[in-house]
Amino acid sequence: MTGEHAALALRGLAKRFETKIAVRGVDLDVPAGSFYGLLGPNGAGKTTTLSMAVGLLRPDHGRAWVLGHDVWGSTTEAKRLLGVMPDGVRLFDRLNGAELLAYNGLLRGMDPQVVDQRAHELLDVLALGDAGNTLVVDYSAGMKKKIGLACALLHGPRLLVLDEPFEAVDPVSAALIRDILQRYVAGGGTVIFSSHVMEVVERLCSHVAILADGAIKRVGTLAEVRGDRSLEEVFVEVVGGRTATGAELAWL
Repeated sequence: MTGEHAALALRGLAKRFETKIAVRGVDLDVPAGSFYGLLGPNGAGKTTTLSMAVGLLRPDHGRAWVLGHDVWGSTTEAKRLLGVMPDGVRLFDRLNGAELLAYNGLLRGMDPQVVDQRAHELLDVLALGDAGNTLVVDYSAGMKKKIGLACALLHGPRLLVLDEPFEAVDPVSAALIRDILQRYVAGGGTVIFSSHVMEVVERLCSHVAILADGAIKRVGTLAEVRGDRSLEEVFVEVVGGRTATGAELAWL
């Protein structure tokens, strides 16, 4: 089966919204055990691509596999192996952190005692235990990212798909999230996350794909994509848009 040796395999994923083509036939293989960065400017199609890859948005064309399981053909099997942290999707935020984790675990059919144990450990490790009865709606941006990550990790997935996990996150929370993800990959898991922050991608990722205008423009290991330049230089060259010479702003 296509994609059986990859943690995530995408073939020909495409999506159009009315007259706008958001994703133009994306092919991608995310090796098992890799820390994979999906880079792209705002509006490049990152969220749409990842949403189709994990079963949140049905593609117009193409297929996706999670560890050999067809996301749209064997949905239950694929989602058992998959942890997802979407960007901008609302949580059940009128619950506190422990209640939200319990709700997610029971929705997945997990044993309540296992859910309680894992929820306690996750809240402790992610420094959310002190939030107590604070509702998720009242969490800071960093706390919301951390509880979203806890929900994605609760059932012990082998692949994490994270959409902009570091956006609007304070440095302390970002460092903690990085530590958790590095530990997860070191234990045999696979992470793919979207970002447009070069520093984070260079620090964490073993592999990189650059997406622009709904299509993959560069792909490979970090060393292959970067070459002897900085990742930012390669990114700007690939996606374009840096045309100002300074003469247009001489009045400044």
